[in-house]
Amino acid sequence: MKTKLRQLWKLLTDSLWFIPGLMIISSMALGLGLVELEVYYPLHGGNEYPLLFGVGADGSRGMLSAIASSMLTVAGLSFTLTLSAISQVSSQYSPRLLRNFMKDRINQFVMGYFTGSFAYCLIVLRTIRGGDEVTFVPSIAVLAGLLLALGGVLALILFIHHIAESMQVGTIIYKIMDETTDAIDKLFPQELGEPVVSATLNEKAKRLLNEPDGWTIVSASRSGYLQEVDSVRLLDWAVEHKMIVRLEHDTGYFIGKGLPMLSVRPVDGRGVAGKLTDGECDDLQDCLQLGRYRTVEQDVRFGIQQLVDVAIKALSPGINDTTTAIMAIDHLGVVIGRLVTRPFPSPFRTDGTQLLVLTRSAQFDQMMADAFDLIRISGKANHAVFLTLLRTFDKLAGQTHDSDRLMIIRRHAALVREFSDKTLETRYEKEVVNSL
Repeated sequence: MKTKLRQLWKLLTDSLWFIPGLMIISSMALGLGLVELEVYYPLHGGNEYPLLFGVGADGSRGMLSAIASSMLTVAGLSFTLTLSAISQVSSQYSPRLLRNFMKDRINQFVMGYFTGSFAYCLIVLRTIRGGDEVTFVPSIAVLAGLLLALGGVLALILFIHHIAESMQVGTIIYKIMDETTDAIDKLFPQELGEPVVSATLNEKAKRLLNEPDGWTIVSASRSGYLQEVDSVRLLDWAVEHKMIVRLEHDTGYFIGKGLPMLSVRPVDGRGVAGKLTDGECDDLQDCLQLGRYRTVEQDVRFGIQQLVDVAIKALSPGINDTTTAIMAIDHLGVVIGRLVTRPFPSPFRTDGTQLLVLTRSAQFDQMMADAFDLIRISGKANHAVFLTLLRTFDKLAGQTHDSDRLMIIRRHAALVREFSDKTLETRYEKEVVNSL
């Protein structure tokens, strides 16, 4: 239940309507509150402060009507600008970047500010009485509407500046890099129970990870991408039920409804777990969060994939923007550089004595392949891309002394040199690439 609630909260806060909806409700409550304040505590400030509170019923109606109509117009304009930015980013860079614009807090705030101000003016406008009726003008509420209108001018300027800045490729790439490195900082190292240090347990874990027999399968109740694993709850469940739990897929993997999601077996290895109760299956399924799209929080490879998408799109024949591809490679170097210096947590976990959880997670060689294989292939005959890749590998090699990771980095550098020899046409370009 906790995982589902967290998923629901993320869906709401990342949407383009939730925060504006809250701001509309808050604005309506503010309008009603200020009107009620005027009813119970009348403010007779029209004579003492005529510039602030001396507006009559007709003047208040006219001003609030003008503010309401202008706010609704500007809200429509801001929505149009947002859709235009989303469309341009999707076509020019990658459709997987749309969520970054949808969950942008400034976009959500500005939309909520204008629509909330519109709702506020309508609420206050209907309470004004004048003419033959008993005269009632909520002066404080009318003044607050004027202040909201003045604040709307600043919000519009902020929004236009933000849209112009957020559509720049440098800003887009930097935000992806920043989000991915934040995820790396949280996931590496990851504390979950006790890591396997015994060679015997480690060999047993590797054997069980690929052993097909003796497991009771828990299938997915719906389709979706594996977004998050509640590792602590999974370990607690394994301890409580004296079971070994094996995840069948890594985060970011698409699991179809009815397909294996995880498997369990007794810790002592005697027989199989048998049929699990519906409650036990629900508890296990609740430890894993499935969604309609991939997220970066526990899926670092998706952050890498977004940067790769930008680079590949830039290198496509229809765009042919080498500079953007180089920028994406530079930021990929920062992401992989954050990984190359950190130990990867063991995918096998114990409670100190017994093997309990078997997970599947990408290792450094897979991260390197995700980051640079497609870019190397897409950069065919582009010596600037080859040079940037080799310089990036040189920086990565200087950040680690791990022999296995150095071998992986050198292998990718050798692949770039081999591919450049086959695709570059001039001797000069080949010599420049091979000089690094």
